[in-house]
Amino acid sequence: MEEGTSKSPSNCESTVDHGDADPFQWDTREDCQVRQILDRIADKWSLLVIALLENRRLRFTELRREIDGVSQRMLTVTLRSLERDGLVKRTVHPVVPPRVEYELTSLGRTLHTTIQSLVTWTEQHQDEIAAARTAYDTREAQEQVGRVATAEAATAP
Repeated sequence: MEEGTSKSPSNCESTVDHGDADPFQWDTREDCQVRQILDRIADKWSLLVIALLENRRLRFTELRREIDGVSQRMLTVTLRSLERDGLVKRTVHPVVPPRVEYELTSLGRTLHTTIQSLVTWTEQHQDEIAAARTAYDTREAQEQVGRVATAEAATAP
């Protein structure tokens, strides 16, 4: 059992929209199944694996080569979790040495569509996000200078 997961289904609130816009549309308790699933599919390694497996099968080494920065252990953990959740299918071919391939299941392919929408949104708004980051960093730097000046003035004789 993965750390932080519950052995039994939880009784978290429904995520179905019944007309009332609720900003807390899923239960934030740790044992909520919706939260656990979102935590799994929204982590950066899972998103990359799902994106890479679109309409193709890849071997472990191919996935690792394609995903910059992922460790062998983290990729293994990610693939096992995605397989457990029914999003990825693992096929072992009985050859020497054994050949293992990964592909999206039909459920995983439905998730890929959603992930692609997120990627498209990111591509469309990346310049706005970069500008917001620059503005934030500039404000933070100016505020830091102001805090240092205030602290120095307070300690001056």
